[in-house]
Amino acid sequence: MSKHESHFPRAFGDASEIPASESRIGSQTCRPPIMGEIGFVGLGRMGTAMAANLAAAGRRVIAYVRREDRISELEALGLNPTTDIGDLLDCELVISMLPDDDTVRNVVFGRRDDDLDGLAAGLMPGAIHLSMSTISTGAASLLASEHARHGQGYVAAPVFGNPDAAKTRQLFIVAAGVSADVERCQPILDTLGQRTFVVGADPGEANLFKLLGNMLSATALEMLGEVVAVVRKRGLDPQPFIDTMTSTMFGGRVHKIYGDKIARQTYTPGFILPLVLKDVRLALAEAENAGAPMPSVGVVRDRLITGIARGYGELDWTALGLVAEEEAGLYAVHPVATD
Repeated sequence: MSKHESHFPRAFGDASEIPASESRIGSQTCRPPIMGEIGFVGLGRMGTAMAANLAAAGRRVIAYVRREDRISELEALGLNPTTDIGDLLDCELVISMLPDDDTVRNVVFGRRDDDLDGLAAGLMPGAIHLSMSTISTGAASLLASEHARHGQGYVAAPVFGNPDAAKTRQLFIVAAGVSADVERCQPILDTLGQRTFVVGADPGEANLFKLLGNMLSATALEMLGEVVAVVRKRGLDPQPFIDTMTSTMFGGRVHKIYGDKIARQTYTPGFILPLVLKDVRLALAEAENAGAPMPSVGVVRDRLITGIARGYGELDWTALGLVAEEEAGLYAVHPVATD
């Protein structure tokens, strides 16, 4: 048992069935914004940029990492790195930016096999877990219930944007949770993004919005790849086509940003294919549970599987364009490493 652990949480499936909006100690009580130390778990490309922005804004950020070789890198960004997750348990707020359901569950419930404390068992009553990960609605509900059982808050706040947007604080954030908890987190969200959309009291709603939004983007990228492949197959430069489309009927961010990258055959890692595939599978599961087929998303799933099988797993999801060109029998240039 770790020095920080007061008691080990029950198994994942034993979380209380009491709704997260109930049973919270003082969940509806007006409390001041969070001003103390902030814990951060999940220091990948996105998480590192976000945590660095909090530190630059004057917040003291305790950053948990498992690898000691990252300590000096994070210190240079103004963070306070630690390899002991127990150092986060006195924080008023802990932010997680993790890749999938299982990883977030391990952080919240703990793991016996490596003596990892769980946030739910260790955080003080009244503390808030701000989960900015893209996870399933079921996982969000389970985590919210477990935190509520311990008198803690849980706010889901997944983001739209890539690591570059995270660095420049241009993320769009979709938040859901008990209103008092969301309000306490708002100054933090304002530091991390350009706009926050509060969509409800059920944390799972935010994750559903995020998953479905990612499917709108993924299917758009697939179609961009396919139409660019047609243009190339006709022996034409795709850039004028993309410029025309994005200046007329398709002027949204996805078509402009990613259409240009696909036309230029730029696949610099941002949202890598395995993580896109994870979101696609989660979205298809949500659709199946709702009895609402999404056949176009099934096509994207197969394209992603193809791309990963061809060794493109570390490329950005713009590599859907690369797969489309190869399927059209075109010679594709080697992936561009930098913009």
